[in-house]
Amino acid sequence: MNTLDANFNFHQTALNLRAQRQELLASNLANADTPNYKARDFDFSAKLKDAVGKLASPSGLLGAAATVAGGAASLAALPATLAAGGPMAAAKSLLTTAAAHIGLGKDQGETTLSDAEVKYRDTPQGSVDGNTVDADVERNQFADNALRYEASLTILRNDIRDMMSVMQG
Repeated sequence: MNTLDANFNFHQTALNLRAQRQELLASNLANADTPNYKARDFDFSAKLKDAVGKLASPSGLLGAAATVAGGAASLAALPATLAAGGPMAAAKSLLTTAAAHIGLGKDQGETTLSDAEVKYRDTPQGSVDGNTVDADVERNQFADNALRYEASLTILRNDIRDMMSVMQG
C-alpha cells in the first residue's frame, strides 16, 4: 500500500506545484503592462524533488517503526499503537521539526512556495518602465506548464483506470 500512496502523493504534489506555477505565470501575464513589475517563477524540478524527498520520509519512518517493533505480532497491534499515538506521534514529531516540513495529516501532498523559492526572472532586455515581463516567454511557459499539467492528469487517470480494472478482475 505504501507504493500506491507514494504514487498518488507524487501526483498530488506535482499537480499542486504545477497549479501554483500556473498562477505565477498568469500573474506575470496579467501584469505585463504594470510599471516596475518583475516577472516571477520558480524552479519546478528542484521544488518537486525537495517535496518528493519529504513525502518519502513518513512512510519510511513508519515502516521502520513497525519492523523494529518486531514482526507479525506487532503488525497486528499496529493500529492500536498508532491510535495511542505510538510510532505515529514519534514520526510526526521527528518529521515536522521545521515549518517547511510536510505533515502527516490530510494535507500531506500540499506544498506551498515560500518567498525565497520564488525568483525574479532574468530578461535579456529590460523595458523603459522597469517591467521585466516578456509576454512571449510567459505565454510559452504558461502553455508548456498547462500541457505538463494535463499530461500529469492523464497519467494519473490511467493509473486509476488500471487499478480499477485489476480490482474488478
